[in-house]
Amino acid sequence: MKQAHSITLKVFVKEGEDYGKIKEAFLSFLPFELEKEKIKINEISAKGFEEKKIIILESILTKERHTNKFLESLLEKLESGEKQRILLLKEPRLDENADFFLRFEKNELLENRKLALTDSGNCFHIKISIAAFPKSGENALKAVQGIFS
Repeated sequence: MKQAHSITLKVFVKEGEDYGKIKEAFLSFLPFELEKEKIKINEISAKGFEEKKIIILESILTKERHTNKFLESLLEKLESGEKQRILLLKEPRLDENADFFLRFEKNELLENRKLALTDSGNCFHIKISIAAFPKSGENALKAVQGIFS
């Protein structure tokens, strides 16, 4: 069953951070053979505060088998307490377009290999475009409940 129309994974690698370690953590979200599945990792260069270099790593999944496998893998990695937090905070994380937003603390994942929900900007960003029909906030919330229960 289709759970998401698309999933976008993104992380910002700031100047002075360990690019290799962050990219490895980024790839840990993607349970695929990237080349075989033709999944691209986009690397975008940008400038931050005081003209400091930032590299943005981004991958967008649009095929149903990829989005379902991504969510399955994410659920396996989440501890039950984090799943409960996601469900408790689901309403403010869902926008009017049925996009559901999750942020996981970058340092917690790099240092302890744990997914910890956060509201800070130093994180791995996940945007899940929820498949809900008919498209409404209520149906999208039910779909989120179904995914993370």
